[in-house]
Amino acid sequence: MKSSTRRRPDPSPGRAQRDRTRLRLSFSAGFASVLVAATLVALKLWALAATGALSIAASMADSALDLMMSLGAAAAIIYAARPADEDHAFGHTSAEDLASLAQATFIIVAAGAIGWGAILRLLEPEPARLTSEGIGMAVMAVSIAMTLALVWWQGRVARATGNRVVAADRLHYMGDLLPSIGALVALWASSRFGIGSIDSVVALAAAAVMVLGAIRIGKAAWDALMDRSANPAILAGIGAIARDWPGVHGFHDLKTRTAGSRIFVHLHIELDGDQSLRDAHQIGASLRRAIMEAYPQTDVIIHKDVFRP
Repeated sequence: MKSSTRRRPDPSPGRAQRDRTRLRLSFSAGFASVLVAATLVALKLWALAATGALSIAASMADSALDLMMSLGAAAAIIYAARPADEDHAFGHTSAEDLASLAQATFIIVAAGAIGWGAILRLLEPEPARLTSEGIGMAVMAVSIAMTLALVWWQGRVARATGNRVVAADRLHYMGDLLPSIGALVALWASSRFGIGSIDSVVALAAAAVMVLGAIRIGKAAWDALMDRSANPAILAGIGAIARDWPGVHGFHDLKTRTAGSRIFVHLHIELDGDQSLRDAHQIGASLRRAIMEAYPQTDVIIHKDVFRP
């Protein structure tokens, strides 16, 4: 006897409600990200025109990229939420990883441009003088406050949903905090002591932070696109559930892969070959439900084999 529990929508109303809640939270995080990024671009553009500070230019470029990536992330969240169809039997959640990889690429390009501009300004014989530092400091203070609020909300959503796009978006907004704080310090130093070179040093540091964040984002997305296995703790947990499940004499070939916020699980369980097909199916179906209850981000396929002592 060898059969499999075919993959189909889980009839559990609790699971369906959790999926709808995760989707609403993901949409709210995407909308908030776009709104904050658009507001910050406008404010920083105004501050850049008033001060001429390269650190503000770095922060504004980062916010402009944030806006582009937030729009892309929102589109990815909407696309990834589409149900499985005939051409995409496992759904569309890999769109989250593609969006994250694009985010990482854009961040690295922007960081390179900002870093090069900072180096050229540092090499100038006469340091550039900044103007209207008070306007710039006010704008950067507002930027920091808005970014902190967004990062807090995205953190809640990422923990509740496991959405990789929201987590990546939160990561580069967290990276924005250092350039923003640095720009605030550079403007204060220019206003108080007339030191303009700090602006370029801050821009260089901001570029380095952007590159490090992009590498982390890109690696996670690449691993998912390459079908990397789930976290070892999740594998151990699924194995423990299967090992102790009534009617299961053993299991083998536990395989997983990630796609966006989903984890796809394939598991072979060993059952008594003398029992009826109905009983075997009930064991497999109940085990599948138990795994998905313990790990709501999973989608499980269980194959049933005859136990051979």
